Amino acid sequence: MTDEERRARLGVRHALAQSVRVQSPEDAARAVVCLHATDPPSAHLSCWARTEQISVEDIERALYDTRSLVRQQAIGETLFVFPRDLIPAAWGSASARFAAANRTRFVKDLERWGSVPDGEGAAWLQAAEVAVLDHLADGVPRSSAQLRKEVPVIGGFIVQAPDKSWGGKVAIAPRVLAQLSMDGVVARAGNAGPWYTSRPTWTTTAQWWGHDVPDVPDVPDVPEARQGYAELVHRWLWSYGPGTIEDIAWWLGGTKAAVRTALEDLGAQGVTLEDGSIGWLRKDDLDPVTAPESWVALLPLLDPTVMGWKGRDFFLGPHAPQLFDSAGNAGTTVWVDGRVAGAWIQDADGMVQLRLLEEVTPSAHKALQSEARRLTEWLDGQRVFTVYPSPAMQSRSDS
Repeated sequence: MTDEERRARLGVRHALAQSVRVQSPEDAARAVVCLHATDPPSAHLSCWARTEQISVEDIERALYDTRSLVRQQAIGETLFVFPRDLIPAAWGSASARFAAANRTRFVKDLERWGSVPDGEGAAWLQAAEVAVLDHLADGVPRSSAQLRKEVPVIGGFIVQAPDKSWGGKVAIAPRVLAQLSMDGVVARAGNAGPWYTSRPTWTTTAQWWGHDVPDVPDVPDVPEARQGYAELVHRWLWSYGPGTIEDIAWWLGGTKAAVRTALEDLGAQGVTLEDGSIGWLRKDDLDPVTAPESWVALLPLLDPTVMGWKGRDFFLGPHAPQLFDSAGNAGTTVWVDGRVAGAWIQDADGMVQLRLLEEVTPSAHKALQSEARRLTEWLDGQRVFTVYPSPAMQSRSDS
């Protein structure tokens, strides 16, 4: 399969070409399996990029009223927005894997940096979790700060690596809540701040989901790891395929062995990619895919399209050093026909400005300027800030 077809698939499957844009935040999330949510505004902007008439209120309704989209820390130990029906697969696989690793690490930190005696960290954490769950049983969502005050056992700090520049005081409450979330027993409820900030409140998963919540962790509704990984890989192959085993393992934050097992369970088909490596497709997805028309897109930081593969040369070309920060976080991106051509920023007045890294055709430039105006109007003067600016975003030349 050529890189050209891979780029065509990307434009179609990710709902980026204008003729294949979708109508709802749920469909926008499904187009890319799930939405990155580490940077507070990213999930909203990822939905905007894949739709025509969606509003902030539409996205907030899906997150907090119908709850058809659910925030969950899972893949790569990172916060995502999942379609509700995919959460059990994540609980049973990626989230369970990172929950176990995080618990071990947390217990060690409590004993090393906190006031918990050696050998008692696991019991202390279990008691703290019970106290939090008992307190949340009344169904009232609370912020981490509120829970610190109301549940004294989690009100303290770990003084981590006091002799190191990266050390310092770390509040215990957010780490307990993150552990309970990865375990699937508490959920991020409403956001106490505006949509472009992250001020989550917390409640039990049972309260947030209502009567149809799958029990966690040992009930038939929650897939075992093998079944859960197979479902995640099944959806990844449709949205991102073809991709290598390394691509899929990187995206999942899982092992290559788990990926190979999932590919075998799915009967996935190997194809030769343009660089000579082997990529994988679903067995029902072997027909050629062509781009419906020339297209452009403006994607936010950490958008799933940019972060979906480990090997990104087929759409980044030579621009990778300009588009990622030193920790590997993707900045904003400007797309033309399946290739990244630059980044975008907002100026002091909230106007979206292009930062192109290569020349584009006059028609593509006109379409990009139209998208910039559309995004400026959608943001309606609200500037969205980030802690992950890429070098291209810090450039001073407008295009």
